[in-house]
Amino acid sequence: MSTTMSTKGRFELTRDDKPIAIAALFILVILVAGTIYTLSRYGSMPLLTPTYLIQQLQIGSYLGIIAAGMMLVILISQIDLSVPWTLAAGAMMATAIGGPWALPVALLVGVIVGIVNGFGVAVLRIPSMIFTLGVNAVMRGLMVAQTGGFAPQTKATDLMRFLAAERTLGIPHAIFVWILISIGMVILLKKTAFGRSIYAIGNKEAAAYLSGVPTKRVMFIAFILCSTLSSFAGLLLAGYSTKAYQGMGDAYVLPAIAAVVIGGTNILGGRGRYLGTIVGVTQSDVKRMLAYSSVAHAGFLTLAIIAASQHGLKASLFYLATYGITTVGTFAVVSLVRDATEIGR
Repeated sequence: MSTTMSTKGRFELTRDDKPIAIAALFILVILVAGTIYTLSRYGSMPLLTPTYLIQQLQIGSYLGIIAAGMMLVILISQIDLSVPWTLAAGAMMATAIGGPWALPVALLVGVIVGIVNGFGVAVLRIPSMIFTLGVNAVMRGLMVAQTGGFAPQTKATDLMRFLAAERTLGIPHAIFVWILISIGMVILLKKTAFGRSIYAIGNKEAAAYLSGVPTKRVMFIAFILCSTLSSFAGLLLAGYSTKAYQGMGDAYVLPAIAAVVIGGTNILGGRGRYLGTIVGVTQSDVKRMLAYSSVAHAGFLTLAIIAASQHGLKASLFYLATYGITTVGTFAVVSLVRDATEIGR
């Protein structure tokens, strides 16, 4: 991480590095808290085993691919709520077509949805939250019509299984795919004129336009990349689960937005680093390890992390205190109920 030297000779994190460091710190806190819990409850440390961590990274890689596209849209001060059924449509069409055309068809679905979103937002100037939510509903209707309202009976192709589920040297291919996309994202945002235009539009679209940035074209490309990555993630998810199913993308849109924001990207656009998105996705993976025991606890942790990454550690104290009180209270109630049950027996 880059740092700057203060007047007192100490190294200080830059404004963009602070939320990344805070989110990374919370990853360690969650791992330690989860390990203490599993040790006290079960006498083991499953959260720290390499097999379990790799499995969680494999599952998180699909979210990471979606979050990469979502970050591009958020950086230009927009949002894409068509992700759930773009993902599902890409998976369902890929499995329906099958064969060597599965991957091209899935990508084509994403490109088409991205063009429609870009046209509605960049040309028609409809607020992205409203337009993309409408597109999501349209995609849902199209997929219900395509399947007749029933679960698809098609299965994933060998290529989809290879990309999503198979391993090399014990590491799932999905992680390698996420790494390649991450490298492309870093190059795109830091080394290209398109990346600089993304940040310029997010800071002030009118100023970017007056300075010669082709704002409409950049917004089109951002939405196309977001939708294409979403449909590609759907293809991988279908490969992981061996088939596509309706509603398979519903669980990803809000975690993708949260991962981007937790990583320090300004929800209003114009500022953020892709490294932060990676940390945000990783944090979501680690938090999911504990979510099975309490959804409420996971929610409080999310609020605390977002508050800390966006406004500093002081802003997260309220949520952390609430989380701590809730945790202690829950354990106390559970213990009392268990004791009462044992006495009743």
